[in-house]
Amino acid sequence: MIEIRAERIHDVPARERLLDACFAGNRRARTSERLREGRLPARGLAFAATRHGRLVGTLRLWHVEAGLARPALLLGPLAVDPEIQGQGLGSVMMQAALGRAESLGHGAVLLVGDAPYYVRFGFDRALADGLTLPGPFERARFLGLELRPGALTGAEGMVRATGVLAPVETVSDEAAVARRRAA
Repeated sequence: MIEIRAERIHDVPARERLLDACFAGNRRARTSERLREGRLPARGLAFAATRHGRLVGTLRLWHVEAGLARPALLLGPLAVDPEIQGQGLGSVMMQAALGRAESLGHGAVLLVGDAPYYVRFGFDRALADGLTLPGPFERARFLGLELRPGALTGAEGMVRATGVLAPVETVSDEAAVARRRAA
């Protein structure tokens, strides 16, 4: 049985290993990662999926501004243990996260990801057409979702991070975990 629950601080090392296993190459160099760097996920919107006490999935949402003074969330990364991919856990996590974001009053979600996968949740490239990211990205993979009708209508300009800055020790702990793993 898989449990989806709020992410906990002790999940960090397992989450980092899972992300490394799921995303080849230098995942830390991606533009979306730059928007998340040094920040905390949106309150109540960081999820961990566990099976028999082992982390098998992760999903986080982050506060951003979609153009001038338009709050939104940035979704990512969503990752599922390669051993159980294709069994529906990613979909269940997406539905849980989007439902929770909507219940908390958030109006819109942006992401950079595989359009054929995310379209089933209502994401649409047209909702992000007027927006850009602060770095390289594939336009066809930049998608938006309105949790509240009109939340992205007319949105244009640069997406920028607005979330709470992480305490220095949290950033240092995650960096230390990454350095130990690389060694």
